[in-house]
Amino acid sequence: MKIGMFGLGRMGANMALRLIRSGHEVSGWSRSEDTVAEAREQGVSATTELDRAVAELDPPRILWMMVPAGDPVDATIESLIPLTDDGDIFVDGGNSRYKDTMRRAEELHEQGRHLVDVGTSGGVWGLQEGYSLMIGGEDETVEHLRPLFETLAPADDLGWGHMGPPGAGHFVKMVHNGIEYGMMQAYAEGFALMRRKDDFDFDLRQIAETWRHGSVVRSWLLDLIAEGLELEGDDLEQIAPWVDDSGEGRWTVEEAIETAVHLPVISLALMQRFASRDGERYADRLLAVMRNQFGGHSMRETEDDTDD
Repeated sequence: MKIGMFGLGRMGANMALRLIRSGHEVSGWSRSEDTVAEAREQGVSATTELDRAVAELDPPRILWMMVPAGDPVDATIESLIPLTDDGDIFVDGGNSRYKDTMRRAEELHEQGRHLVDVGTSGGVWGLQEGYSLMIGGEDETVEHLRPLFETLAPADDLGWGHMGPPGAGHFVKMVHNGIEYGMMQAYAEGFALMRRKDDFDFDLRQIAETWRHGSVVRSWLLDLIAEGLELEGDDLEQIAPWVDDSGEGRWTVEEAIETAVHLPVISLALMQRFASRDGERYADRLLAVMRNQFGGHSMRETEDDTDD
């Protein structure tokens, strides 16, 4: 099949390569000349000219977008609309919020176009291992794209599925990322406890490797922990304790509030990410003051590095 890949960052470029290696034709686009040059070196037909990328496609055109969620998706669709025709298929493979996807699907439908949302998991390993694809869209349109999904997934019949109408794919991906937050937090806390237990002088890399085989907590995340500890060392002293978030954890918690579903683990995992960024830790300071006021408990003063 012929497909346009609009957005050639690490994920988009790797997906393009996986498709090309299986015989599909990919016309790539990026605003960045450097990104286009890198893609061409990998064998992707790429350009910075939007109209040129679209012109290489055959109707009904498949326009797969791998751009950041939010305004960039709307801007990309707006730029592509004049270059497309009735029946063309827009695919949003990024981490868009499902409510935005539902809105965009309706807007494109009114203009005679289709929108398929593909929640994509696999990260930098997707090129080699394949991607997990959570798909939302009209039945006929999704079926038309089946050869692409079968190529991008780990196998023809594994790792991808049609979740429902437009928006369903991104909703499932949102929940997927929320679960990921909780799993990551649990691993991090467990390893932190073992590191603190000086009595046994644990080798955390050895523990991670032991758990990877036969344990009920084995997972790809545990594989990554083992590799990360091997690369960075157990101390991780060179790594800043700052954990970012892509937004999907927030959306998961917001959805839980709207639907009155109890999500304590995912919610707390999100809060812990926020806590990692609070260098001032004002709340903790105030807690110390309160304990001192009601119970006379001692307070530690901050270290002063200035000269007396």
